[in-house]
Amino acid sequence: MSEIKLLANNKKARHEYFIEEVYECGIELKGTEVKSIKKGKVSIKESYCMIENSEVFVYSMNVSPYTEGNIFNVDSLRKRKLLMHKSEIRKLIGKTKEQGYTLIPLRVYAKNGLVKVEIALAKGKNLYDKRETLKKRDDLRNMQRAMRR
Repeated sequence: MSEIKLLANNKKARHEYFIEEVYECGIELKGTEVKSIKKGKVSIKESYCMIENSEVFVYSMNVSPYTEGNIFNVDSLRKRKLLMHKSEIRKLIGKTKEQGYTLIPLRVYAKNGLVKVEIALAKGKNLYDKRETLKKRDDLRNMQRAMRR
């Protein structure tokens, strides 16, 4: 049984994008970044993923420097390599070449002592799609309230 501890969550992602597929991948970290992430000092609100030379990287993932760290602390906004199978990367290359698709991180979590990143192949929503989603959520909430009474 795997124990999962949520460290960071991208709440706006499901509001801003249609999520097509979700992938779990490892992340290559240096020095004290692991300790800092396990303390929850990570933010993925404005981060995104890109594929370069058949490797997946996450950009703008903010990992605050470890306070008890020393000279081995690294830049908090550096690009970090994501660890995925070649077949998954090839599939993502084909999908991201299509119009409107992008890769975004959804959450960062610790699973069996290892830091994992959940990324999604997503398509951006238009303003009217966002309004429709909010309307459906409100209608569902109102129906549940009526059923309780």
